[in-house]
Amino acid sequence: MAHKNYYFTSESVTEGHPDKMCDQISDAIVDAILAKEAKLQAAGYVDADGNPANVDNVRCAVETFTTTGTVVVMGEVRTEAYVDVQKIVRETVRGIGYDRAKYGFDCDTCGVINMIHEQSPDIAQGVDGTYARADDASDETDVLMPMPIYLAQRMAERLAAVRKSGEVGYLRPDGKTQVTVRYEDDKPVEVTAIVVSTQHDAKAEHDQIEHDMVEHVIAPVLDEVGIKWRDADIYVNPTGRFVVGGPMGDTGLTGRKIIVDTYGGMGRHGGGCFSGKDCTKVDRSAAYAARWVAKNVVAAGLSIMVDTFGTGAYDDELIEKAVEKVFDLRPGAIIRDLDLRRPIFQKTAAYGHFGRKDPDFTWEATNRVDELKAAIAEVAE
Repeated sequence: MAHKNYYFTSESVTEGHPDKMCDQISDAIVDAILAKEAKLQAAGYVDADGNPANVDNVRCAVETFTTTGTVVVMGEVRTEAYVDVQKIVRETVRGIGYDRAKYGFDCDTCGVINMIHEQSPDIAQGVDGTYARADDASDETDVLMPMPIYLAQRMAERLAAVRKSGEVGYLRPDGKTQVTVRYEDDKPVEVTAIVVSTQHDAKAEHDQIEHDMVEHVIAPVLDEVGIKWRDADIYVNPTGRFVVGGPMGDTGLTGRKIIVDTYGGMGRHGGGCFSGKDCTKVDRSAAYAARWVAKNVVAAGLSIMVDTFGTGAYDDELIEKAVEKVFDLRPGAIIRDLDLRRPIFQKTAAYGHFGRKDPDFTWEATNRVDELKAAIAEVAE
């Protein structure tokens, strides 16, 4: 019998990539507004027009743009809270690692332009107070993510970690990783190609960078997963030197890395980005809910993928009925069940919104498995 053999490639980027900088800045502002509004609400704050602070009423749609020496923040918010946008931007950029001019960007001297204004009440009316009824997981890894994007994300995360720890001292914040995985009969069997591009000090030599990337980034991640990779083609900074990076090397914009944020191209994406948006925006909350449902379906052993493509242990219609019994996917219910009105979003804005072992990522919890098993047994009778 012939085997089904194919390759799949996914990429990730580090937090110093200009697009990812913008995602983190946008989400840092959302987090700051949520935290301040909650504090005002707890203190019983009421504005001059008689409007009380209430985190349920917060609305954010924040976009960020960056280029050489400049960050521009724009968008619409609805809140009783004042937050210091200048300070938030500079602290976020500092945390990423752009804290001196020789890195191509300096958090203390860059220009910060704030163009945020109040949101129109018409924008929010579709979700305000509504509970009106209005997909992806894979069993290739222990966190139920497709193997290529999981490996690319963890390598990007590792690249940043060895930079920040000083383990590899010549590294700079911008970077990209890419992994190609060979599949046989829809199962990942080996990594065939690896790309690591990293910004670096001008004095760093290519041979040293290549050696260090294999030893400190590639090997620790791939050996931990246990997938075959030693015969892979490895490309480190394949275009040559990578001294000029970050916003000095390329412009950045919120929402340009939506495939990096999700499933590396293996799962469907609706097209809307997550960062800079509060939880009432279904681009964000519904995608989190779909991940939550899919992960529980896979963990319950009902299928390999949420859209099963014929691979399910039960007919898709039965799985759908079981999901409807167990999950309330109305917008307000998603926000309630996943507790999405908390300032947790900045850390989602780098290294993927899914497949992370962090208790704040409530959509990663497999806490409905038993209910799903009971529901599928009931609907299958």
